[in-house]
Amino acid sequence: MTSRERLLTALDHKQPDRVPIDFGGFQTGIHKKAYEQLIDYLGLQEEIAILDPVQQLAKPGEQVLQRFRVDTRYIVAHGPDNFKGGIELNTRDGKIWHDFKDEFGVIWSMPDEQQLYMDISCHPLLEATVKDVEDYPFPNGGDPTRFTGLREQALHIRNETPYALCTGIGGVVYETCWYMRGLEQWFIDLMTDPEFCEALLDKILQFWLDYYSEFLNEVGDLVDVVMIGDDLTGQSGPLFSPKLYRHIVKPRQKKLVQHIKSLTKAKVWYHTCGSCTEYIPDLIDNGIDILNPVQVGLVNMDAKALKEKFGDQITFWGGAIDTQHVLPFAGPDKVKEHVRSNIETFKQGGGYVFNNVHNVQYGVPPENIVALFDAAFEYGFYH
Repeated sequence: MTSRERLLTALDHKQPDRVPIDFGGFQTGIHKKAYEQLIDYLGLQEEIAILDPVQQLAKPGEQVLQRFRVDTRYIVAHGPDNFKGGIELNTRDGKIWHDFKDEFGVIWSMPDEQQLYMDISCHPLLEATVKDVEDYPFPNGGDPTRFTGLREQALHIRNETPYALCTGIGGVVYETCWYMRGLEQWFIDLMTDPEFCEALLDKILQFWLDYYSEFLNEVGDLVDVVMIGDDLTGQSGPLFSPKLYRHIVKPRQKKLVQHIKSLTKAKVWYHTCGSCTEYIPDLIDNGIDILNPVQVGLVNMDAKALKEKFGDQITFWGGAIDTQHVLPFAGPDKVKEHVRSNIETFKQGGGYVFNNVHNVQYGVPPENIVALFDAAFEYGFYH
């Protein structure tokens, strides 16, 4: 099978020749410092490009993708022509900071001495009212200058390579709200001021509805997977009341998913970290086809139980290994054993795509990364 045939077969809950392998996305990628160590370990030389400044993710080069037998390739829209973007170096409290202001006015910052991740240093709607939300200069999701060159990139991957085509992450309806408001205040709002929450959710939803209208007008006939996401759960379960989720967040997420599905035949992939079993039926009801990252090892996230209960309704994309305790700290042999066990569970009957649980972080030994992907290939065959 070609990589694309392999992925599409798995997404149709049929068994391909082997489990498809994914690497290089915004939630399925690798930290730049881990990537530096990896390419040095592999004896490769390449100029490292940054895929995502906030998470400090590297964009894996073609040599690495081929070495790991990766079946996916990504296309990503860029900022509109009127968006400045870029990193500014500023001095505060005697330290140099890398500051990035996104389109929504949220400022993300990272100390120069660390350069591991960016955290939010300014929430532009922290003290806002509903009236302020109405008056706020939200970006235009449908600005056509975001998508210049996108179709050409997609056509190249579709016509000149064997790979499946995935989009970068988008559709961040819920999380963008707390980025703008501040997490603590947003949680207070959910309990005390739902009118404010719904007003802000509607603004963010409209941005993404407009965005995908234009995005999929450009490449909806070419992409295989549209990736969206919002973190709804933590290590032990939902981050806020499921009743509130179903009342004010779910209907807006569902509207977005159904809008996307009206514009493309691509499968819709949804990312939420944490113990999310509570919400899997809701995601399926929304129209979600694929769940990521499948954080095995958490409460109610047993691989066998998930596959038995939901395996015929949703594709699991991830779930390869315990990334908190095994991947960073065990040896390659134990890494391979964890991968073997999880692949054997998830791959039966199709409906599974291999990836690490979220991005490979700095501190993971390169030999463990190699063992991770080599095991995915070794144990991924169906016959």
